[in-house]
Amino acid sequence: MTLSVTPYRVYASTSLTQDRSHQRKDTNIATREKSNGKGRAVPSGRLSRFARFGTMATAIGGGMLLEGARRLAEGERPKISDMLLTPGNAMKLTNQLSNLRGAAMKLGQMLSMDASDMLPPELAEILSRLRADAQYMPQKQLLKVLAKQYGSDWEDKFDDFVRQPIAAASIGQVHRATTLDGRDLAIKVQYPGVRESIDSDVDNVASLINLSRLMPKSLDIAPMLAEAKLQLHQEADYEQEAAYLKRFGKLLKNEPDFQVPALHEDLTTGHILAMSYIDSVPIESMEAAPQKERNRITKLLFILMLRELFEYRLMQTDPNFANYCYNKKTKQLVLLDFGATRAIPKRVANQYRKLMIAGISGDRAAAQKAAIKIGLFDDSAQDHHQDTIMDMFEMAMAPLREKGPIDFADNAIAQDLRDEGMRFAAARDFWHIPPVDTVFIHRKFGGVYMLANRLKAEVDVRALLKDYI
Repeated sequence: MTLSVTPYRVYASTSLTQDRSHQRKDTNIATREKSNGKGRAVPSGRLSRFARFGTMATAIGGGMLLEGARRLAEGERPKISDMLLTPGNAMKLTNQLSNLRGAAMKLGQMLSMDASDMLPPELAEILSRLRADAQYMPQKQLLKVLAKQYGSDWEDKFDDFVRQPIAAASIGQVHRATTLDGRDLAIKVQYPGVRESIDSDVDNVASLINLSRLMPKSLDIAPMLAEAKLQLHQEADYEQEAAYLKRFGKLLKNEPDFQVPALHEDLTTGHILAMSYIDSVPIESMEAAPQKERNRITKLLFILMLRELFEYRLMQTDPNFANYCYNKKTKQLVLLDFGATRAIPKRVANQYRKLMIAGISGDRAAAQKAAIKIGLFDDSAQDHHQDTIMDMFEMAMAPLREKGPIDFADNAIAQDLRDEGMRFAAARDFWHIPPVDTVFIHRKFGGVYMLANRLKAEVDVRALLKDYI
């Protein structure tokens, strides 16, 4: 397993190899420091992080000037987007945000996934590069964090603590550890300073976006940025995530198809989350499994999503593939990372129920009414914009009107929707950011769809919806 992995890479991966001899704790910890790399220190102070943003802006600005001069010399009249989207600038932006980690990197990931249809393709392409780039702390910095959270005698708590992380993401990294009483754990350690720098990081990223002049002036992104700050503060609060981990554990306790890691509260703090290690594989690795097994896994994903929305009214909204694993031995879907969990208001769930009922029955007027109440658009939008959005909705609902399983390997409708959405966004005379609840629910919809497509599954989604609509 490599360390430059997809954000939230599975810490239940079977690719970790290690000596399980359980020698004396002091010898074991001291001798298990071999590393495939030194890592990169996380800038933890506000001034040092601000300085990185200033350096980034200067470097990108200089790159734009050079590119603009080159194109002018060749007789061209370059656009801002042409000068910004160069391989050099893309590399500078991605490397700096990746090195900063924390909210800077997370916001870039969120924007590239959640707002890709609203962002100009030039900006979305640059930000999307962050989704596959995560670095880890050097051991010196890691040890400081552990000592601060657990005390200077933190080693006395473990028989074995693998200092080489098995996962690295935007907010923290994960280590495998064994306690003196034999508990096999996954320990998620938060990067130093990221929690305290969330607000300033978001503001600085927003400033970079505004300086790029790629976003239309008419688009007010302030509500999205405010919600991003709130969401990031929640994701960085490991005690809150621990509470959600426990709650989902209780909700799914008697469900044999699902598995949730157990929380270990004695080793959990606001900056460290300790949970049981589950021997499982990344869910996307099951794309080579028999069709029947892939169908079952995907069906479980849809069942969980519908329960989250309509029964629990509590949804884990991060669509990243690595938040799901599969236990081959027990045939269970393993759920990881509850930092992005969100309570769904009853009125919102009810409007989605009405939207689904209207969509399947072909009642366009009722669907449009529900869409307005959900906030997909408002009734002040021009008629042709409303018609375009409703046309896209009906296109998406078409498979659900047919009886039998949907073949998610067929990309025809998805591609048509994507093309239509890009044409709609390119017009730039209609920019609307839905309410935050809607944005996060659609993150989940999109993530489950992408997984279903990745696994090339066939699932009768209409049959699953019958229990709720």
